[in-house]
Amino acid sequence: MSLFLSYVVDQTLPFFSSSTTPLLKAIVTKLQNALAIKDLGPVHYFLGIQKYAEELLERANMSKCKPVSTPIDTSGKPAADDSPPVSDPMEYRSLAGGLQYLTMTRPDIAHAVQQICLHMHDPRHSHLALLKRTLRYVRGTSHLGLHLYSSSDTDIRAYSDADWAGCPDTRRSTSGFCVYLGDSLVSWSSKRQPTVSRSSAEAEYRGVANAVAECVWLRQLLLELGCTINKATIVYRDNVSAVYMAANPVHHKRTKHIELDIHFVRERVALGEFRVLHVPTDQQFADVMTKGLPTK
Repeated sequence: MSLFLSYVVDQTLPFFSSSTTPLLKAIVTKLQNALAIKDLGPVHYFLGIQKYAEELLERANMSKCKPVSTPIDTSGKPAADDSPPVSDPMEYRSLAGGLQYLTMTRPDIAHAVQQICLHMHDPRHSHLALLKRTLRYVRGTSHLGLHLYSSSDTDIRAYSDADWAGCPDTRRSTSGFCVYLGDSLVSWSSKRQPTVSRSSAEAEYRGVANAVAECVWLRQLLLELGCTINKATIVYRDNVSAVYMAANPVHHKRTKHIELDIHFVRERVALGEFRVLHVPTDQQFADVMTKGLPTK
């Protein structure tokens, strides 16, 4: 038998989930005898992410807007000053912050929200158009959620990708990754790289290093929880040069500027903890973290 207990708030009965009804009733009775709390009845929704999305749309006066099929289009990323400033920057920042919270269970909007949040200091009309497009996408997909499956599989695999020199203002690359534990997506990221990459291979390899760092943390967490990891974590890339750099111990002058990332990844590969393999672009799940994709 198992029991799940959430926090006690304002002296109301905390949220319970139990494997059996008698166990649930017994625990509730004991708590009511010991504490001045009340039972609010069955839970109507868990976490309330869908309700939160609907409230966010109402706050933006877009609860009845026309939905779109993608959160961001396939054109280039918006520049910092390509249009006039918005009339109410505070409203833009408030809605951007609301979308950022939504990304905790909606990895499909992570890249769009990352682009929106890059311009919170000086939002322009083109950035507001992107924000509204993302809200229109949320309008048509508010029923979607993240599915976590019960499984004894503790294999970790990651998909990593980068959009080389995609930022029109700084020419920095955007890197992203998706990490799966068994069949469940457990971690993802869409982030602009801190420095300019001089080649696509460099941008891709920095993305590999970010994905490997995340997987190292997850492997350590599983070990602390008593889960045995017998297989190497596989990191999939659609860039052949980055795959070769992970396996080739010879460093030449063209890769000296990213030598730290190379040594970090190669050390894990040499220990047998990781393998960096090539994957076709049409099977690269992390693409959605770095760029706008077509509907097909």
